[in-house]
Amino acid sequence: MEVYLDNSATTQCYKKAAERVYQVMTEEYGNPSSLHHKGVEAEQVLRETKKILAHNLKVQEKELYFTSGGTESDNLALIGCAHANQRAGKHLITTAIEHPAVHQAMGYLEEQGFRITYLPVDSEGIVRLSDLREALCEDTILVSVMYVNNEVGSVQPIGEIGELLKKREKPVLFHVDAVQAYGKYQIHPKKLHVDLMSVSSHKIHGPKGMGLLYVGEGVKIRPLLYGGGQQKDLRPGTENVPGIAGFGEAVREIYTDFEEKRQRLYELKAYFIKGIQELEGTVVNGKAGQDSAPHIVSVSFEGVRSEVLLHALEDRGIYVSSGSACASNHPAVSGTLKAMGIRRELLDSTLRFSFSEFTTEEELTYCLKTLGELLPVLRRFRRH
Repeated sequence: MEVYLDNSATTQCYKKAAERVYQVMTEEYGNPSSLHHKGVEAEQVLRETKKILAHNLKVQEKELYFTSGGTESDNLALIGCAHANQRAGKHLITTAIEHPAVHQAMGYLEEQGFRITYLPVDSEGIVRLSDLREALCEDTILVSVMYVNNEVGSVQPIGEIGELLKKREKPVLFHVDAVQAYGKYQIHPKKLHVDLMSVSSHKIHGPKGMGLLYVGEGVKIRPLLYGGGQQKDLRPGTENVPGIAGFGEAVREIYTDFEEKRQRLYELKAYFIKGIQELEGTVVNGKAGQDSAPHIVSVSFEGVRSEVLLHALEDRGIYVSSGSACASNHPAVSGTLKAMGIRRELLDSTLRFSFSEFTTEEELTYCLKTLGELLPVLRRFRRH
């Protein structure tokens, strides 16, 4: 039996999305900047997809920019806005549990002379509004907070943060990395007072190499790339039309019967957590109920190294992750777990299980049974 429980890293592409990609690659393959019929045909694909996304997000089509994925969207938002607004101030605020795409972009900006404040989180991985209020100052130009944490599934109070920033006399831009939240929540940036938002296609059963950045009208931002002037010069380069078309199809599909899919994910999560808690020496990190993301469960296993357990599960056909997929090639202690105050001996004993609409209860039952068999054996061989 093959059980894929690493959906926070990437998802299986919807059949309809894959078919749409193939169709555009083989039939509507023109360059959307070309003036002839094939170019116009490709441009129409871009327009149709923007319409789908704008309707879903309740924003204007002109506020949407296609990118290569969440990482580029985060970098463009942070670096582009920091450089465009530095005359107003050089202070940026983020959290201690951001994705590497945000964390490392902030590190780069620090080298460029910007001052960065990293907000702590509580034991459940949630930012405190009081800490944000205290960190804000006259020099603050941008706040970046992820919607859903990619490792433990904690959900940040995005609406409350947006409201807090909106009330300030001096404008402060608000960026949200919604890569793990999009497709799991109905997200309307304007209602949440979000100025910039990053989204990735392959987290919602769309093609890889495709992302989106929402930039609210009037937001000052500079490009990272220079070239042919596509996408109003903010993100030049020939658009990935097949990827864009597949992305649009995935958005349409994932938000069909959306509440039913979401509720089913929460039911699977509750079933899995109940089974995990019946196993000896396990700790579920962060919140477990419906005030957490529906698709992510972080579990620490006392006395077993995460890498050893990950490969033991892999040998049984079960695929999980030891943390952020983007950091998996550079093993290190999770900054998220450290920030949450997880016991030191558990930091290297944690796995992330993440579900999708294709996950079944039968698969989770097999995973729980396998864990029950493996853990006693692996604990006998632990290091002392």
